Amino acid sequence: MKNMTWLMDSHIHLSDPQYDSDMEYIKKSMEKLQIKACCVSMDYENSIKTIQISKTNSLILPFIGIHPEKALEKQDSVVDLIDENHASIAGIGEIGLDRTYTENESEFLKQKKVFEELLSLAEKYNKPVSIHSRKTLDEIFDVMTSYSLDKALLHWFDGSKKQLQKAMDLNFYVSYGPVMIYAQDKQTLLSNTLEEKILVETDGPVRFSRCFALKSAQVSFIPSVVFCASKVLRKTYDEMCAIIEKNSNAYLGV
Repeated sequence: MKNMTWLMDSHIHLSDPQYDSDMEYIKKSMEKLQIKACCVSMDYENSIKTIQISKTNSLILPFIGIHPEKALEKQDSVVDLIDENHASIAGIGEIGLDRTYTENESEFLKQKKVFEELLSLAEKYNKPVSIHSRKTLDEIFDVMTSYSLDKALLHWFDGSKKQLQKAMDLNFYVSYGPVMIYAQDKQTLLSNTLEEKILVETDGPVRFSRCFALKSAQVSFIPSVVFCASKVLRKTYDEMCAIIEKNSNAYLGV
């Protein structure tokens, strides 16, 4: 009998040009493996593409937003795009904070303003958010306390145990990707994460130096991440799949 559990890649950039030539194959493999994907966006143009791709396959769940790398460019139109498409998009992302992309405090404040504007829209339309938090977790915690969002994901969680506890206290989801397969620190964080707040992701088209032969990450990597999580948490693979499915549905609000 076919296993009817559905897995989900909670954060992948399927609208990245890297995937263009393989898109039909990717969609077929998602159907075969029973994996849905939250397709996050970088900016206005990329958000348009995300919406277009999602219309071709119901397993591709469109998240539109402004990545912190793009937050200093003119992006007003993304706000309009969310207003116009809020009924059909699955969530808002990738959004967040990252000082790597700013040269001074005023640029960081501008990035923060964009983040806050998009969080306000997520709150208004009751949408899940996919948050980029590289080396900015404490600032993100401060910002998030001003919003009533019960479906927030700290994608590619890379904080300390103390920051993880804070994320759990704030009722955030956290996601772990292929790095966890070989990184002991990620496995330790996973084992300290509340079971009902665990999600999995690939962050494709990122490449991984120590697994998957340096290929651009594919949705099909997800079962390996789930298998690794099941070993770390001492569960069967099927038990772990059921947990991921339940958490994914709760995150999406379905």
